[in-house]
Amino acid sequence: MLEPIPGQLSTTAWQRLRRNPWALVGLGIVAFFVLAGVLAPWIAPHDPLRPDFGRTLQGPSLDSPLGRDELGRDILSRVIYGARLSLWIGGIAVGIGVLLGVPLGAVSGYYPQLDLLVQRLIDIMLAFPGLLLAIVLISILGVGLINVMVAIGVASIPTYARLVRGSVLSIKEMDYIAAAHAMGMGDLRIIFQHVLPNCLAPIIVQSTLQIATAILFAAGLGFLGLGARPPLPEWGVMLSTGRDYLRIAPHVATFPGLAIMFAVLGFNLLGDGLRDALDPRLKGR
Repeated sequence: MLEPIPGQLSTTAWQRLRRNPWALVGLGIVAFFVLAGVLAPWIAPHDPLRPDFGRTLQGPSLDSPLGRDELGRDILSRVIYGARLSLWIGGIAVGIGVLLGVPLGAVSGYYPQLDLLVQRLIDIMLAFPGLLLAIVLISILGVGLINVMVAIGVASIPTYARLVRGSVLSIKEMDYIAAAHAMGMGDLRIIFQHVLPNCLAPIIVQSTLQIATAILFAAGLGFLGLGARPPLPEWGVMLSTGRDYLRIAPHVATFPGLAIMFAVLGFNLLGDGLRDALDPRLKGR
């Protein structure tokens, strides 16, 4: 039987991850944004929603290290609270994708008679680029933060379904699956006890990368006016409003843009590092 996922994630995988400097950089960036989001009420220097019309478009200063926006709100405080919002969007969207995509992929890979039907459904979803599919769903569900999470989550279903299907197709041919059948185990028990646990490593890696995609999609929807609504401190919304002041106050758009860039970079680096650490072909290294 394949080594269970707890063993993969323990000593050996952690040692591989520590030997990858870029993965550690990604882990540090992700940890920074997570801590910023969790501790936002305590570390944000100002109320992110409170305007100060006497300080509109003010540049960086000691009181406001990242400056003020078009309504005089502190950009640093809004970026910090935006980290919390973006992580919530990414986490919930990925959760929706996992909860719906993984069972679809498992059923498609394990039951050949259902594979054609499920894969044609996935092909229809893949016919739309991810962001375009999210925009279509937003147009149906309506604009709003919850609908953004649902739209991005649904758009990620094909990724998980295809990933899990491929893993299940190879795992179900293993000898221990045949032994489980010989012992009289039912299909559901085999899927949940033997098949899916051995799919967890690629699911974890894909989820880390998918959070970065979800943050990027949420920012894109916010930039287009289809995501979170003002005055919520969402990075895409901040970037959208800041573009009108690029010539006279470039800091209004620059710092939210940098936050998006570093958050996506951090999750991508961490995801690449986890993929290398959890790859069984690297165990001998």
